[in-house]
Amino acid sequence: MKDKVELTAKERERYRRQAEVLGPGGQERLKAATVFVAGAGGLGSSILTYLAADGVGTIRIYDQDVVRLDNLNRQILYTELDEGKPKAVRAGLRVRNLNPYVRIEAVQGRIESANARDLLKGCDVAVDALDNFETRFVLNEAAVGMWIPFVHGAVIEMSGQVMTVLPGKTACLKCVFPPVPARSGFPILGATCGVIGSIQAGEVVKLLAGIETPAAGRLLFWDGRSASWDEIEVKRNPDCPVCGTRGAEGAERPK
Repeated sequence: MKDKVELTAKERERYRRQAEVLGPGGQERLKAATVFVAGAGGLGSSILTYLAADGVGTIRIYDQDVVRLDNLNRQILYTELDEGKPKAVRAGLRVRNLNPYVRIEAVQGRIESANARDLLKGCDVAVDALDNFETRFVLNEAAVGMWIPFVHGAVIEMSGQVMTVLPGKTACLKCVFPPVPARSGFPILGATCGVIGSIQAGEVVKLLAGIETPAAGRLLFWDGRSASWDEIEVKRNPDCPVCGTRGAEGAERPK
């Protein structure tokens, strides 16, 4: 994160009511931050909208897909005019229009083990807005290895989950989930993406501003059918191939 930034007069007015929640210096920390968002689909649409509206200084969007008609029930950044166009690029344009004070880096591409760490360079938080666990595990490993907080989210039908990974302190994705077979075209109610994506965006803002307690060491579950939340405690696996050697509980990021 940059050492220090100042808000313009317009930014101070724009974020006035939010700044009261973030506390002294909180909005400046958001402006100084860079956040990596992996995926610009259903989750990504809500995450990107709120990160931009909240004033995160630089948002790096990475997605390999193009917009399809059957995306539009949940991917609210797009219209039928975007069909066939790269999601990352179109999302970047929408977000720029939403908040001109936010810098957007939009790239169409695939996240792989060979490039994941390069993609995260200079980022303060990584956000999982993906639709498959294979790529989630790749991003989780890169983020943990670079001591970058990682906010996980996933949805299916009317349910979803959120977990925040703090490298060296909490369980990572690999500690909690076994290998999950890839599945495409799964059913999803659009509003479910809004619920989970909004929670993820809130987790990012809290991490950057240094307020409250993130959903770390806990896996939160949303059941949209019963409109209820549940959670389970998750602990680091000392034998985890990703984070098991990251040090004792409470270890701080190396300087």
